[in-house]
Amino acid sequence: MTRSVFLVRDRLQVWYEDILANHLDEAMAIVERQLESAETDENGCVVTATTQPRKLRFLKGQDRAYRFIYCVLNHHAASSDQVVRHLCHNRRCINPDHLTIGDRRDNLRDEWDRQANGVDWALL
Repeated sequence: MTRSVFLVRDRLQVWYEDILANHLDEAMAIVERQLESAETDENGCVVTATTQPRKLRFLKGQDRAYRFIYCVLNHHAASSDQVVRHLCHNRRCINPDHLTIGDRRDNLRDEWDRQANGVDWALL
């Protein structure tokens, strides 16, 4: 008896796949505009002029700016189960050097480490 394996892609992952395959130049232009319009703070964070993480709308979809920037620059179609983690622990930061991919468990471990040890800015 053979077992079938079904890979289910969620709406967000399909959206990113379409962007990366068919609209990469437009997405890169959005990334550049976002990075240019943000301010760099004393820690190297590139922060948006918002109180919460900025959201972007593109091609009938929406996601947080930092996640959009990470996915476009890394050509990664992230699923809803994946999170873009902030190594700087600043959710308004869109600096690509401060972003990495992981899951919710990784994100929780990051927060425990930050609470216990703070942020080691020299590593960023």
